[in-house]
Amino acid sequence: MENTSPEPSSGPRARLRRLIADPGWKRHVALWAGAVAVALVAIVFAKASDAAFGLFARATAVSPWWALAITPAMFALLSWATTGRLRSARGSGIPQVIASLERPEPGYREAQLSLRVSAGKLVLTVLALLGGASVGREGPTVHVGAGIMHTLGRRLGFGDEYQASRFLLAGGAAGIAAAFNAPLAGVVFAIEELSGTYQHRFSGALLTAVIIGGVVSLGILGDYAYFGHVTARLPLGQGWLAVALCGVVCGLLGGLFARTVVAAMDGRPRWLGRLRGRSPILFAAACGVLLALLGIGAGPGTFGTGYEQARELLQGGAVEAVGHDYGVVKFAANLLSYLAGIPGGLFSPALAVGAGVGHNLSVLLPAVDPRAMVLLGMTAYLAGVTQAPLTSAVIAIELTDNHALLLPILAVVLVARGASALVCKVPIYKALAQRLVPTAETPHPPAAAEPAPVPPRT
Repeated sequence: MENTSPEPSSGPRARLRRLIADPGWKRHVALWAGAVAVALVAIVFAKASDAAFGLFARATAVSPWWALAITPAMFALLSWATTGRLRSARGSGIPQVIASLERPEPGYREAQLSLRVSAGKLVLTVLALLGGASVGREGPTVHVGAGIMHTLGRRLGFGDEYQASRFLLAGGAAGIAAAFNAPLAGVVFAIEELSGTYQHRFSGALLTAVIIGGVVSLGILGDYAYFGHVTARLPLGQGWLAVALCGVVCGLLGGLFARTVVAAMDGRPRWLGRLRGRSPILFAAACGVLLALLGIGAGPGTFGTGYEQARELLQGGAVEAVGHDYGVVKFAANLLSYLAGIPGGLFSPALAVGAGVGHNLSVLLPAVDPRAMVLLGMTAYLAGVTQAPLTSAVIAIELTDNHALLLPILAVVLVARGASALVCKVPIYKALAQRLVPTAETPHPPAAAEPAPVPPRT
């Protein structure tokens, strides 16, 4: 006789069914699985980026004049590729994530964070490094990570505003953690730059997702410091003068960079806005020509992320391998690459600029270890560009495995943040995100990573 009695409500199978049906547990598993996916994609992205720039470096090692053919052509190609449906792939990608948190409509978020945009961002950033652009991959990794998490959450039924925002935060934070192999930096970045901006709650589930992403990166790439172990220390006396000097100078320079980029996005100065508006592809090619000429004159460190040069200075290498003018040259290279409107981030190139400026400033304080000045300079400049002092401090500490300079680093980022605010009132990522968020009167939000230049008044 068939047993028709109901199954017991207790026991392993019943508990498993209840666990699977629990939406909270389902959300946790989705966040953790997504973090693993983001970490794996970030690792592939890093390897592809290094290989692409390696090809460019080999070509220019044969003859630096190859840059004059490769860089302008690649800049023009990238500008053309991002004029249509992939326009949201332009720039760093962090402003797109912040704007998506501010504007939660599904159509707008889909335009900024779809898998098509994420895949385009990854491929086009690799092509930018193949062309020698002075860009980083960390901001794009945030964009790609948020896009992966956005798609995963939406397809698993977590499409409401609150849940979708949590997935975006986790994706962006896991992207930073995996890109730098620095889990703590991902957590602080999400709290300070993403969730802190628009007051989204950063929960334990999100924290776990970021840690998982970092652990996956550590497990595959190994437990290493991004720039190697830096043993520099800072004595009292002149050492603390170094904090004030690096904080003020690098903070002001970082604020100048941010203000210039934001002004250019608004079409200022007018002659620049007219050039970008009339022919963005030719304008991007012209930026590529200028970058190539700069690299031919100043050396190969002009191109790429600047990782090798920053590491050389941090490890106390001979300055002749980098050049005394490296900080200024890299500043100009970063500005040309970003004004061109091509995909690429700011983090690594900003660290390289700060390293060069910090080394220049070390001449003024001969009693201070130049490596400490380099570390303070790169931290202060990054804080000046982003106006995110805690993120900058944690990134510097994790990437150099240096805890002896904890207090000076915390002090220098606060000084740099204040100095930068004197030049650029609104942090660069927030300012660019504000220009991406359409007004209430706009019936269809534009899918643009950067605003169109403002035409001159007649």
